[in-house]
Amino acid sequence: MNISISGTGRAVPTSIQKNSDFLSHHFLDEKGEPFANSNEEIIEKFSSITGIEERRYAPDEINSSDLASEAAAKAIKDAGIDQESIDYIIVAHNFGNTPAGSSQSMALPSIASIVKTNLNIINPNCVAYDLIFGCPGWIEGVVQAKAFIKAGMANKCLVIGTETLSRVVDNADRDSMIFADGAGATIIEKKEDGGAILSHKSVTYTANNEIDILNFEQSNDPADKLSYIKMKGRKVYEFALLNVPQAMKACMDASGVPIENLKKIFIHQANMKMDEAIVKRFFRLYKHAAPEQVLPMNIQKFGNSSVATVPTLYDQVLKNDLENHSLEKGDVVLFASVGAGMNINAITYRV
Repeated sequence: MNISISGTGRAVPTSIQKNSDFLSHHFLDEKGEPFANSNEEIIEKFSSITGIEERRYAPDEINSSDLASEAAAKAIKDAGIDQESIDYIIVAHNFGNTPAGSSQSMALPSIASIVKTNLNIINPNCVAYDLIFGCPGWIEGVVQAKAFIKAGMANKCLVIGTETLSRVVDNADRDSMIFADGAGATIIEKKEDGGAILSHKSVTYTANNEIDILNFEQSNDPADKLSYIKMKGRKVYEFALLNVPQAMKACMDASGVPIENLKKIFIHQANMKMDEAIVKRFFRLYKHAAPEQVLPMNIQKFGNSSVATVPTLYDQVLKNDLENHSLEKGDVVLFASVGAGMNINAITYRV
C-alpha cells in the first residue's frame, strides 16, 4: 500500500503587482538611509537576480484562510474523496490571517479550523491544526501526514500551504518585492495503485545564528514603529547553497532511486538564481550535470508565496499548466525547501 498524493489544488489571486508598481516606493537601507541607486536601477537588479517580473496579491477582502479553503476544495474534488473521510487537516503558514491594512496576525482560531469550517466538514474526528515551519511548511506537513498514515492513525490527510505575505512587507525595504500571496493544497492517502512517498529528510540549523537570517523586525523607515518580515538576502543565499544540496542528496539516497531517474525538482520558489545554483550543486554531488527541464519555475509570474510555492508549482505541472513541463505516472520527483528556522526539508516521490 502506497502513501500517495491523490489530489492537488491551488488558489492564486488574480491581482497582479508588476515590478513597475514599485517605482514610487521610497526604499531605505537597514540604517534608514536612502540608496544611491535610482528605483529603476534597484528594480532592474532585483529582477535579474530573482527572476521575478510580477507577483500576485490577494484583494483586501480575501485572507490566508480563504485562499487555503479554495485550494483545499479543488484538491478534494481532484482526489474524488468524501471530505468527511479526512482525518487530519494540516495547514502550514507563517503569519496566519492578517487583515488588509494591518501587519498583526490573527493567530486564533487556527487557519486549519477555519478551513474545516469553510468546507463544512462535520466529522469531529477530523483533527485540524496549524504548522509553523517557515517556507518548508507544506513539505513538513506532508511528512507528518505520511507518519500519521504509516502509524495507522489516519487514512486521509489534507495538507495546505497558504500565505498573504503582501500584508506583512515593509514598503521601505527593497526585499518586499520578492513576496507574494497564494495557496496550494494536497490530499495524502493510502492507495494501492497511486504514487508513493519514497523518502524524506528534514533538518533545522540554529547553532551559528541562523535563527536571525529570516525573522520579524522593525521597518527600515525609522518613523514606522511596526515590524515586518525581514530577510538577510546574502546570508540566505550562502546558507542555502551550502546546506540545501546536502539535504536533497540525503533524501535522494534514502529513496534508492538512481539520480539518472530523477525527472523533476520542485524547489521552493525563493530566488531564481539561488534555486538554479542549488540544483546545479545538487547534481554536482553526483558528478552529473543538471538535465535540461529538470527545474520547473513559476516565480517569474507568481513571486515568492512561501509555503504555497511548492504545492502550487506541482499542481501546475501535474495539470499541464506550465509550459515545457509535464509528468507521467511512474516519474520520480524531488520536493525541496528552505526557510526560517533555519529549516530545510525534502521528499522523494514517485508519481
